Amino acid sequence: MKTLKNLALSGTMLMTALLFSTNVSAQEQKTPQLTDAEIASVAVTANQVDVGYAETALKKSHNKDIKNFAMTMKKDHNAVIKMAVDLVTKLKVTPKTNDVSKSLLAGAVKEKAALNAKTGRAFDKAYVDNEVAYHIYAINAVENILIPQSKNAELKALLQKALPIFKTHLEHAKMIQKEFK
Repeated sequence: MKTLKNLALSGTMLMTALLFSTNVSAQEQKTPQLTDAEIASVAVTANQVDVGYAETALKKSHNKDIKNFAMTMKKDHNAVIKMAVDLVTKLKVTPKTNDVSKSLLAGAVKEKAALNAKTGRAFDKAYVDNEVAYHIYAINAVENILIPQSKNAELKALLQKALPIFKTHLEHAKMIQKEFK
């Protein structure tokens, strides 16, 4: 049961970070209204978080499927980060740190600590469970918050281009997850 609780918490942390401003009470919670500079920050931060998870997996796992998946996560998410950085540089926009990006980073610290406390098969299962949850919620946030709120056509196009990559990651993670049922 603890593993299911951790999976639910990691997914919930991401969704809470993406859907709710951290400076409002539970009664006032609403979808944050983000500027393009803030959306760029969220996009880069979310990808950096997953690169961090991948680096942890590459150090800790001895499972070939987990290591291959983690290498793919690192490569693909770094590529999305590069595209985002190239775009904001071209547009002369500085990504603006915001409550959502700060919350993503805080959640990542907690999740990395939980992952680092595990070894062997328990680590591999926790890592892939987190990847499934993280990608489900990231896809939902990109589709329902980031793309709709993007004002700049190029930023919107970048998010739309990244979305199929994230969906492929989710399907790959689900396939690996079956090994750990």
